Amino acid sequence: VQSLKLVQQLASLGQTEQHPESVLLDSLFRFDADDVETIYGGTETVGRSLDRGLRELLALLGHGPRDPAIARMGQTLLGLERAFVRHPEAGERVQSQLRDIDRQRQHLGAMHPTVINRLGDLYVDQVSPLAQRVLVQGNPVYLGQPQIIAEVRALLLCGLRAAVLWRQLGGSRLDFLLRRGAMIETAQGLLSPLD
Repeated sequence: VQSLKLVQQLASLGQTEQHPESVLLDSLFRFDADDVETIYGGTETVGRSLDRGLRELLALLGHGPRDPAIARMGQTLLGLERAFVRHPEAGERVQSQLRDIDRQRQHLGAMHPTVINRLGDLYVDQVSPLAQRVLVQGNPVYLGQPQIIAEVRALLLCGLRAAVLWRQLGGSRLDFLLRRGAMIETAQGLLSPLD
């Protein structure tokens, strides 16, 4: 959800906060993490690192103003995750290319334009053809800029990674109906040290 929130900010405002974005971009390169918390910065910082996404998730679950654009993008992204998983060769190509991009990320940083452009290209080449595209609406001035488009695509790749991880841990679309209370409780628990 955090990746979609940042996509929406980029599409509407042309910019977003660097820390929440860098947490997501770095998560793409944590291939063999021991747990989910490690993927997103560690147990001590996961609530702070995913603050925007957790708050948006609570809104989507009925605890705050719901953004219909994020809800639509989320549904499409979950459909894209299903298509991605049905094509294991695409997953292998994505992981191989991420390992190659990781070498540049280690030297330049995850937020460097070269790294973001390569992640955007990876999304277009390996993920986008698999299913319905995620429709991003916003200000055409920003959505016409190549660097913003690359950043949006890189964040959608982060969202796909999170959706695959969520599914691997037993998540399903039914959770939004049947496990809504547990999801709210978990999100609030992660946010409670911040509030």
